Amino acid sequence: MSILNETYTLSNGVEIPKLGLGTWFIDDGDAADAVRAAIEIGYRNIDTAQAYGNERGVGEGVRASGVARDELFVSTKLAAEVKDYDRAVAAIDGSLAELDIDYIDLMLIHAPQPWEDFRGGDYSDGNRAAWKALEEAYEAGRIRAIGVSNFLPDELDDVLENGTVAAHVNQILVHAGNTPRDLIAHCQGKDVLVEAYSPIAHGQILGNARIAAIARRYDVSVPQLCIRYTLQLGAVSLPKTADPDHMRPNARVDFEISEADMEALADLEEKDYGEHAEFPVYRGE
Repeated sequence: MSILNETYTLSNGVEIPKLGLGTWFIDDGDAADAVRAAIEIGYRNIDTAQAYGNERGVGEGVRASGVARDELFVSTKLAAEVKDYDRAVAAIDGSLAELDIDYIDLMLIHAPQPWEDFRGGDYSDGNRAAWKALEEAYEAGRIRAIGVSNFLPDELDDVLENGTVAAHVNQILVHAGNTPRDLIAHCQGKDVLVEAYSPIAHGQILGNARIAAIARRYDVSVPQLCIRYTLQLGAVSLPKTADPDHMRPNARVDFEISEADMEALADLEEKDYGEHAEFPVYRGE
């Protein structure tokens, strides 16, 4: 069975494909072709965000794919700067209009703080207000599941303890070389599914000799090993690419990493993100 046919089940019973296509840094004008190509290959999970500026193109690709809407899982995210109820309501309406795909399968709060103050001040009141808007859209059937992204344990707990709908997902930075074990365990203990973005460390991990040596033992590429690693952690894996020649091998991950190699990958510290180190989530804050 191909990984493209495998799913996790969220706490509300909604099924989500284990492997998805990330679309960060894919221009809106290129997003439709990338999404259409991914769906043709067999991907059924597409991840975008308001901050990516490509929701329109993602929606176009979904509509043009020829695959029934209910066979696809499309996620987006409230901009991190949206920290009040009225703006959240407007932003949700905006994503639904931009995507133009009838409903959203999963919508997340992109970060607990605005990007310019990431890991800075206390925005818990703003997150609760944004969460209320997501809950209302969820209860109305406009969104099938709701969650958060980049939330630490206390930030996740605040949403869980003060909301009326439990968060279904926490999308976080996870890759061989950056395995936040305590955060993953905390999410899993709360029945919150972890989604791993940048499972290939935005490409910077390709030159890591230790990871390459492990990949050779399984006769796979470094990206394939890294994607499989996040899947075996129990996470959804969201490798980003617009290239079908990368999408295809990224989905060929039907092998098993041994316990010893999983431990070796989890123990690695590899956080050189090159030119992308300027982004808040990569600064280690």
